[in-house]
Amino acid sequence: MAKATGFKTPKGTRDVGPPDSARWQALISAFEREAQLANYGLLHTPIFEDIGVFQRIGEGTDVVQKQMWDFLDKGDRRMVLRPENTASVCRSFVQQRPIVPWKIWYQGPFFRYEEPQAGRQRQFNQLGIEVLGSSDADIDVEAIALGSRFLERIGLKRVLLLINSMGDVETRLKYAQAVQDYLRANLGDIDREDHEKIEAHPLRVLDSKRPNTRKVTAEAPRVEQFLSVEAGAHFDRVQAGLGSLGISFAIEPRLVRGLDYYTHTLFEYQSSALDTAQNALGGGGRYNGLVEELGGPDTPGIGFAMGVERILLACDAEQAFVPPDTAPVVWIIDVTDGSSARDLTHELRSTGVSADRSFDHRSMRSQMKAADRSGAAWAIIVGDQEVASGVVTLRNLRESDDQKTIERSQVVAYLVEVLSQR
Repeated sequence: MAKATGFKTPKGTRDVGPPDSARWQALISAFEREAQLANYGLLHTPIFEDIGVFQRIGEGTDVVQKQMWDFLDKGDRRMVLRPENTASVCRSFVQQRPIVPWKIWYQGPFFRYEEPQAGRQRQFNQLGIEVLGSSDADIDVEAIALGSRFLERIGLKRVLLLINSMGDVETRLKYAQAVQDYLRANLGDIDREDHEKIEAHPLRVLDSKRPNTRKVTAEAPRVEQFLSVEAGAHFDRVQAGLGSLGISFAIEPRLVRGLDYYTHTLFEYQSSALDTAQNALGGGGRYNGLVEELGGPDTPGIGFAMGVERILLACDAEQAFVPPDTAPVVWIIDVTDGSSARDLTHELRSTGVSADRSFDHRSMRSQMKAADRSGAAWAIIVGDQEVASGVVTLRNLRESDDQKTIERSQVVAYLVEVLSQR
């Protein structure tokens, strides 16, 4: 067998290691705190599902037609790596039939076969929430506010919240027909890449970023002309709720989102710190009717998803949410047989103090360099003389470089006491 020349990550994927992985986990923890404050529980769904779960989200959308990673398993069942999570959550709801309102949050990897770009890979990661079982407009407000509060608390200031309404199913049908008629009448001025959407999914043309198309859609019919009385009242309640909470927003008539299951409230969080073509941090909306499509009872729902990679790009652009300090507190330098380093690291970790050491019987100089590179605040130095006397040398590496001799049996308790006062 030929020797491997070295493998690399597949196109559109990447490794995330320290210190970036610590920042990643801190971001997830920050989102978890916000979700728990609003009584959302964590739901893990499978990374792969029956392809039928996602075909329900829109046969003609790019997600279903072009971007899904689908495959046959060993039982000749057609499966798919999940491209998003709303359909999976609804499938789980139908399967479990929990008490409503069912409020869940999630995080994890998702997959779309598309050309990689800044903030979006073929394997990407999302945070999100879903609420199933309530059509109350105040749930819409709660969901939008949770996302806004999370972005604010991680330090992002240049975020614009856009909202719109698709109305009910009847509204959407009437509006789609009016938009289609308008686009057909202006076909010659629309970018050719958007032509095929006009017949199958005219509303998705409104979301196009292509310059010529955007000029045309700027004058397209607006959904508020078609909202039913009930749909208009729902949207008015959402706007009033956001205003009452002091959450700034702008109504964007061209905001339609990319999937077909949305009704009523739509929203998107955009960062002005990112390139205007790829500045969405996340978004979502209400999807009354999706649970029925998956074989469940008539159950309203609303939710949103945010891209972890895109959020961290925005944090970089605003110099916000700096990586947490992951340096060990103590580094053990043992120039004897390593036994003291082995035992002291265990004792410190058992008390909740992070500690590390060098291995392979390195020299004093090499171990001191390792301690300095680690960022540790303290070093415990053990040599033959210290072992013979039953003591250790404790050195402050960051503040004063002072050192003192402490009995070996007392050093862990001493450090715990010192650290508790800081």
